[in-house]
Amino acid sequence: MTPLLDVRGLEKRYGARIGCTDVSFDLWPGEVMGIVGESGSGKSTLLSCLAGDLAPDRGEVIFDTRDRGPVDTVTMSEPERRMLGRTDWAFVHQTPRDGLRMGVSAGGNVGERLMAVGARHYGEIRTQALDWLGRVEIAADRIDDRPRDFSGGMQQRLQIARNLVTGPRLVFMDEPTGGLDVSVQARLLDLLRGLVREMGLSAIVVTHDLAVVRLLADRLMVMQGGRVVEAGLTDQVLDDPQHGYTQLLVSSVLQV
Repeated sequence: MTPLLDVRGLEKRYGARIGCTDVSFDLWPGEVMGIVGESGSGKSTLLSCLAGDLAPDRGEVIFDTRDRGPVDTVTMSEPERRMLGRTDWAFVHQTPRDGLRMGVSAGGNVGERLMAVGARHYGEIRTQALDWLGRVEIAADRIDDRPRDFSGGMQQRLQIARNLVTGPRLVFMDEPTGGLDVSVQARLLDLLRGLVREMGLSAIVVTHDLAVVRLLADRLMVMQGGRVVEAGLTDQVLDDPQHGYTQLLVSSVLQV
């Protein structure tokens, strides 16, 4: 079996400062990988390099494409990478406004991604948009409303619908529950977990919240100073952390 994503020796520096270095891992179809660490640990830099938003200084990010098999996305042309981002990849931003067109209706936000991959029949696009609004628990009568009229939790659910409507195989999530109230976080996490299982999605989730990775992630990487200091099955790492930094992260949560 071929991994969906094969990351080898990834490194990004900002002058003398390390963004991330010597990061290698495999991600398998249907698997969710969590990446945790405090602010400045390198997890966001790593995610940006994996998603093609930031060019690494060295290393490979090999994705098992549908038509060409394993391809290093680092050396892909920009048009190829953009098309990958509309089809097989998706990116859920921490701030929904970064992933939505705020001046376009809810249905239009979902429909735009379908049109980007060739859909042209208005009725079919609207039908799919309605279906996806329902799947993320947004009422059908809100289809023509603008995202700016939605709550933060609804905006995040709309961003998820916009991303998943084209059936991607890999979703990058950057603090997907950040900034939301605890009750809204729980509802969103339950929704995400259901969609990941239902669609057989692979995902990479960056967060500082260990409860998020406990619920969503099969495996976990802990980053400190741009390096992966511990990795393993999520429950194993959180229940029996081996590295001193991981022990501190876990104990700080237990003390809250």
